[in-house]
Amino acid sequence: MTLREFISGELIDVIEWLEDSPDAMVWRFARPQNEIKNGAQLIVRPGQCAVFVDQGTVADVFMPGRHELVTRNLPVLSKLRGWKYGFESPFKADVVFVSTRQFPSHKWGTKTPVMVNARELGAVRLRAYGTFIVRVINAKTFVTELVGANADYRIEQIADQVRDMIVARFAEQLGEDSIPILELASLYSELASRATVRLAPDLAPLGLELAKLVVESIALPDEVAATLDQRTRIGLIGDISAYAALQAADALKESARNPGTGGAGAAVGVGIAMAGQLASAAANAMHPSPPPPLAPSAGGQTAVPPPIPQNPAFFVAVDGQPKGPFDIAALRAQQAGTPVTVDTLVWRDGMAQWAAAGTVPELAVLFGGAK
Repeated sequence: MTLREFISGELIDVIEWLEDSPDAMVWRFARPQNEIKNGAQLIVRPGQCAVFVDQGTVADVFMPGRHELVTRNLPVLSKLRGWKYGFESPFKADVVFVSTRQFPSHKWGTKTPVMVNARELGAVRLRAYGTFIVRVINAKTFVTELVGANADYRIEQIADQVRDMIVARFAEQLGEDSIPILELASLYSELASRATVRLAPDLAPLGLELAKLVVESIALPDEVAATLDQRTRIGLIGDISAYAALQAADALKESARNPGTGGAGAAVGVGIAMAGQLASAAANAMHPSPPPPLAPSAGGQTAVPPPIPQNPAFFVAVDGQPKGPFDIAALRAQQAGTPVTVDTLVWRDGMAQWAAAGTVPELAVLFGGAK
């Protein structure tokens, strides 16, 4: 022993832990030959407790406060040492400080997807992610089961084990609970609370407690999420005719912003053609076309005539916006809001792009042509 250590051991009678790391869970007080004098002052700060260990046996535990180390304050250690009539000074014992505060911001997540049976979609693989907060609730058990003879102990040494426990119990819960997939987001807090209760029996033998479990996200596979997005999109479309007009307007605006890409006609024509196809498909589904006419039978019966042709309906470009559809009678009555001239852009289903009204044979009647 050096002279400095000898002098320190004789003069210093204050035992305390000044935590220097947010990740430290345990620190063992170091003193020459672990000698503690009668009347020494033990300072335990808030968020700490001090555990006295005598020859491998956990003796007394001190909570936050200032304690004078005399016989009456060390009942267990006095019994172990057989101090019937007084305190032996000095004596040797290990003093282990344990941090009882919360250790936050540790992440957890399922390494592999968890197979669950969803009510709406059947068998689905889910991934879950979140954070957890852990703390020591039984210092004696924690020191006995995990710390042992180590001089210190950090949260990193136990975080992985706690993380694995969380994943295992949360996966079990997802598999057992029949929860509608579309309602998962509203049940994150409830799922976290249930998982915390499940984990308590696993952590108690280690002297630990899960102070908080947070479920940040429960993710669906990409293909399942895409299917749900498509279902939502179809539900939002609703009125196919309105969707067709919206597509035409968007295409016309895009063409106006990019005049060098072929003019308004081609861009708007493509947009409305796609919308027109959707509208036609919806109309066919709701009002199927009549069957084709039957050929005369061998008995000479008259064949059924084909459907009466309908007047074509046109969209008209007015102030950069498509309006319509209008039949020829409506166009003649100027229901488009402005007179239709030979230069007015028009489009109908079947046309590749917008075209001047004067070039469309069906509209010749508007300009003094065939009737």
